[in-house]
Amino acid sequence: MGKISDALEKAGRAGKKGAENQSKTLLAETSKEELPASPTPPKLQKMPEPPRQVDTSPERVEMSTEPTERSEPEQESLWDERLLKAVKEDDYLPEIFKTLRSRILLPGDGKPAPKTLMVTSVEPKEGKSFVAANLGVSLAQGVDQHCLLVSCDLRRPSLSALFGLDGGYGLVDYLRDKIELSTLIQKTSVDKLSILASGRPPENPAELLGSSRMRDLVLELAKRYEDRIIIFDCPPYQLAAESAVLAKMVDKIVLVVREGLAGRHQVKKLIEKIGQDQLLGIVFNGHTTNVIERSLMRAYSSYTPQDYN
Repeated sequence: MGKISDALEKAGRAGKKGAENQSKTLLAETSKEELPASPTPPKLQKMPEPPRQVDTSPERVEMSTEPTERSEPEQESLWDERLLKAVKEDDYLPEIFKTLRSRILLPGDGKPAPKTLMVTSVEPKEGKSFVAANLGVSLAQGVDQHCLLVSCDLRRPSLSALFGLDGGYGLVDYLRDKIELSTLIQKTSVDKLSILASGRPPENPAELLGSSRMRDLVLELAKRYEDRIIIFDCPPYQLAAESAVLAKMVDKIVLVVREGLAGRHQVKKLIEKIGQDQLLGIVFNGHTTNVIERSLMRAYSSYTPQDYN
């Protein structure tokens, strides 16, 4: 099982050109895993008509929105191509995120599973939104969990675009304009997975995310349903003041570190700032897998019952 120091040794190392870009998950006290780099988000869709008011009775707010008219294949066709391949076509990546899901749902310290998770990075372009999206899909595909993804990167949002959803309305509208939350949460084509997009970039992102209304929202989302886990996709920790504020509102933090970008000293300094108790783990991104590693995973994922006879 790798230590955080293993990730620090590799931070700053340049990746190989032309090789397939994957990611490696390094949970604190766990082994390294691999994940792909963050994709370039596609252009947002045209802003829809203002969302309609719906029944806000004590039901799941994310389930109370109007059902989409698109079929599941049509919705998935709007996904970012690399997210679609990672979720639907890759034999390797889903198993890695299932490992991370297990670490979240079954903490080794015997404490209850965290209800609120913050996904952040040291620097921009380290793949945090891509990691948050894949983790959300993996959690929603579990037997007992629902998952809500909240796009808190109000400066450079990309989470909703990965799923082909409109990011023009969402969290900003709730915090600034006090729009009903139930009209802002969007369903995805993944059962039990919903998204609260960011909304249009505001002039005061730090003030909005540091407000008492945001704090109350985090508490409400965490306490309302026992089987729901909320993932907050947040800006790079050391570049946006709001990330440090949000870190105090959530249960645990997942740090994304991309090979060849953040330096060892930067990562170490940020880990110290976050604190070992709140740091759930590190996702080491941008690692290039070799032929042996991928062939072993393909062989594992293709096991059939007769293989055990």
